[in-house]
Amino acid sequence: MKRLALVFALALSLLPAAAQAQVGVRVEVGLPVAPPLVVVQPGVQVVEDWHEEVFFTRGFYWVRRDDHWYRARTPRAAFVYVEPRRVPGALVRMPPGHYKHWRKAEAKAERKAWKQHEKAERKAWKQEKKHGHGHHDD
Repeated sequence: MKRLALVFALALSLLPAAAQAQVGVRVEVGLPVAPPLVVVQPGVQVVEDWHEEVFFTRGFYWVRRDDHWYRARTPRAAFVYVEPRRVPGALVRMPPGHYKHWRKAEAKAERKAWKQHEKAERKAWKQEKKHGHGHHDD
């Protein structure tokens, strides 16, 4: 019985070490010293034309791997695991894979398309308002 209690106590003592090991996970991304960045939304940039999504926001480079986030202060440093509650919401809401191999021209085209969409919506709204909210007199 004492042996079982000792094994149980030993197992419990290892739990905090296992939890700390998850926090200490590091990944290598292999970015160049000064990677080119493209703005994808206010305050968030992505490394241009990279084989995985690497974002830059709030003074850190961020990478998502297998639903886990890692960050580094500089592009050449090892990226360390970040608890989900510490990841900026703007990054969490990013669709996975959308900005992989992203190019400045694509960003520009996306912004242009969005502006045209907004303009068309405003025009339709004004037309609807001008003509009585879409009601027709027969």
